Amino acid sequence: MAESDIHFYFDPVCPFAWMTSKWVRTVQSQRDYTVDWRFISLRLLNAHIDYASHFPPEYEAGHTAGLRLLRAAASVRRDHGREPIGPLYSAFGARIFDSHTGTYMFDDRDQRGTEDFLAPILAELDLPSHHLAALDDTSFDAEIQAETDAALTLTGRDVGTPIIHFEPPEGVAFFGPVISRLPDEDDAVRLWDHVIGLAGFPGFAELKRSLREKPQLRAFGVDVDEVGAQEDWHGGSRRTKK
Repeated sequence: MAESDIHFYFDPVCPFAWMTSKWVRTVQSQRDYTVDWRFISLRLLNAHIDYASHFPPEYEAGHTAGLRLLRAAASVRRDHGREPIGPLYSAFGARIFDSHTGTYMFDDRDQRGTEDFLAPILAELDLPSHHLAALDDTSFDAEIQAETDAALTLTGRDVGTPIIHFEPPEGVAFFGPVISRLPDEDDAVRLWDHVIGLAGFPGFAELKRSLREKPQLRAFGVDVDEVGAQEDWHGGSRRTKK
């Protein structure tokens, strides 16, 4: 198989990975990039951390749900190849972040990692229901761990999701960018060019700020149509949509 233009490493329960993936898909549609959607597990990445002392109460259940969905995705990839992973991730994200509002927690379990959540997605994509069994199949964890480790080898281990590798194997790789709202089509390409240009400079080390807005997604109670009418970015300056 020919090398894809972009390797995109995602955890399906990460809202910032989802927002960045929608941006990448917008750029992909204009630049004709090919994307290989790959796995990185927040649960495995944080396996050495005491969740109770480092994260809010629901994070461990959420990250575990993400790992369970990645097991199902690994099962799909094993049987059907890499092509269905993009649509599968798109279906995950659309339900988790663009359709659902409120919590997925019920009886101390995150419902995103259940058969009730996964079954209609498999049916929608015409994928066999036997992939439901992969949710509990820990034999896939070694494969997901290896892919997580491969992603972290590109960037260092002190990052999260997503990780993007552009023009692999020799091209630039980086964590993020972490964006809280989706650019329009023109701004998406401008942002892409700026990010690739900055990350591709051999001396570039880091650009970061901790202050951020919550992801502008319906899952967080945000009216995304209203966000679209607000101020957005234009090539390094600001403009207000009319």
